[in-house]
Amino acid sequence: MTLDISKYPHLALANTPDELRLLPAESLPAVCDELRTYLLNSVSQSSGHFASGLGAVELTVALHYVYNTPFDHLIWDVGHQAYPHKILTGRRDQMPTIRQKGGVHPFPWREESEYDVLSVGHSSTSISAGLGMAIAAEKEGLGRKVVSVIGDGAITAGMAFEAMNHAGDVHSDMLVILNDNEMSISENVGALNNHLARLLSGNLYTTIREGGKKVLSGAPPIKELVRRAEEHLKGMVVPGTMFEELGFNYIGPIDGHDVEELVKTLKNMRNLKGPQFLHIMTKKGKGYAPAEADPINYHAVPKFDLSQNPIPKAKSQPTFSNVFGDWLCDMAEQDDKLMAITPAMREGSGMVRFSKEYPSQYFDVAIAEQHAVTLATGMAIGGYHPVVAIYSTFLQRGYDQLIHDIAIMDLPVMFAIDRGGLVGADGQTHQGAFDLSFMRCIPNMVIMAPSDENECRQMLYTGHQHQGPCAVRYPRGSGTGIAPAREMTALPIGKGVVRRQGEKVAILNFGTMLSYALEAAESLNATVADMRFVKPLDEALILELAASHDVLVTVEENAIAGGAGSGVNEFLMKQKVLKPVLNLGLPDRFIEQGTQAELHAMLEIDGPGIEKQIRAYLD
Repeated sequence: MTLDISKYPHLALANTPDELRLLPAESLPAVCDELRTYLLNSVSQSSGHFASGLGAVELTVALHYVYNTPFDHLIWDVGHQAYPHKILTGRRDQMPTIRQKGGVHPFPWREESEYDVLSVGHSSTSISAGLGMAIAAEKEGLGRKVVSVIGDGAITAGMAFEAMNHAGDVHSDMLVILNDNEMSISENVGALNNHLARLLSGNLYTTIREGGKKVLSGAPPIKELVRRAEEHLKGMVVPGTMFEELGFNYIGPIDGHDVEELVKTLKNMRNLKGPQFLHIMTKKGKGYAPAEADPINYHAVPKFDLSQNPIPKAKSQPTFSNVFGDWLCDMAEQDDKLMAITPAMREGSGMVRFSKEYPSQYFDVAIAEQHAVTLATGMAIGGYHPVVAIYSTFLQRGYDQLIHDIAIMDLPVMFAIDRGGLVGADGQTHQGAFDLSFMRCIPNMVIMAPSDENECRQMLYTGHQHQGPCAVRYPRGSGTGIAPAREMTALPIGKGVVRRQGEKVAILNFGTMLSYALEAAESLNATVADMRFVKPLDEALILELAASHDVLVTVEENAIAGGAGSGVNEFLMKQKVLKPVLNLGLPDRFIEQGTQAELHAMLEIDGPGIEKQIRAYLD
């Protein structure tokens, strides 16, 4: 998308942050307006994260204007909101390719730009990484500044508080900006607050504060009194006492859409010593009314026409997330001890209906995956039946709790693992590539991988009845078109089923690669077994197939290293069955962005790819 100078007269002069810094401060509101328009036009044509970026336009402009990026380090938490940052840092013309194979990465990515200091995708890492950089900058001694921008959602995670607690202790110079787009304290935003923020960030207040502390350092009780008086003075007008307690100098909240005020405050704060905390209030979806009104549905959008409202919903068959959501409601109708837990993924995990119909059995714990897992522990000990709905890539963050707090005690907790396998456009950080590997080695776990929607429903029921830890793992996106049976029947644990009888080659399928496996089997006249269970394996079926075929092929949408296929290999070795086994799955590298179909084809795990790999192995 080439830039139309008549439409973007100011943005055209700011191709890089260096050029932006040459503009007079009074032109910044115009830069912001044009940047927001450009973002609207770009994302509506390419698809991608939407509402978060619209809310961070003024902040992005102010930060690049005040700080000497890329020498000064600017760290975006999660990175949903970094689209304006990408536009200002030399990637404007590539924005139409965002989230596409070979295109601009959806999140800040170190290999893409020197302005992207931290490659991210999961939340709540910016303060920890920022503190590490601040300590390094201090030792380096070149005056490098560090700024971490974190959202009100991401700051709910324990990791953010662990980092702030340490930063207050280390006392390195760094700025944490809380980009708060909740409405809870909106009435604090205004002229009085902007005035206070400037006062609290200015030299006079800082000098008095530091001077007073030095003078009183020999008299601890008075020093404590002064500190308390200062807190109460601030506490009357700002809700920052908690951050002050963690050792930060808290300033705000201020209007995050007033770019000129932001610039003044940031200039004041840039040279303050020690950990600084700036609280800004913004509106998610700012500048586009439908997104402001419905930031959840406009969080990430398909391609759409800006003049149309609402976003047209694509007609598609039910997703595995929908199958889970429906099962959850049906199961809760029968079991009033069912408890559903999600770490801030209600919409993505298909739990909207459940949260409305069974509010007392629904727990959204915010972005706190470790807590989500151990909360389930407590509920299970209390005699309830917890179901933890969690994305594969986010379960990684609760791994210790999965082992320590659930598996060791053999507690009946079920994990409904969404986004297992390749998720596509979100790229490396979000691919669910490792869950079968990291769960398979944990004692007491039962791991199920459904091949279609009906199997998914029956496995969820099976797991819910099981008296120990278990997981049902399914992919992102729409199912195979097989409607789930209304009736729920528990499957025999650890039993697979033969779906096609052939000869010489036996394909052992784990999960939703079944249609690909059957497609390849037609050309090869191979046998196909839907294994269903990754743990425990159907050992009798494996021995039977090994005895009657020349070659076994395992197929899974998980890392080959340590995955389901590895389990088959281990079992055959233990039984001293010497049989060639070809393991197909994800290679030993992080898989980049692209559509799911593109990635399956590229990695040769779709129908033609599986057939090609088997033929090459046989030759």
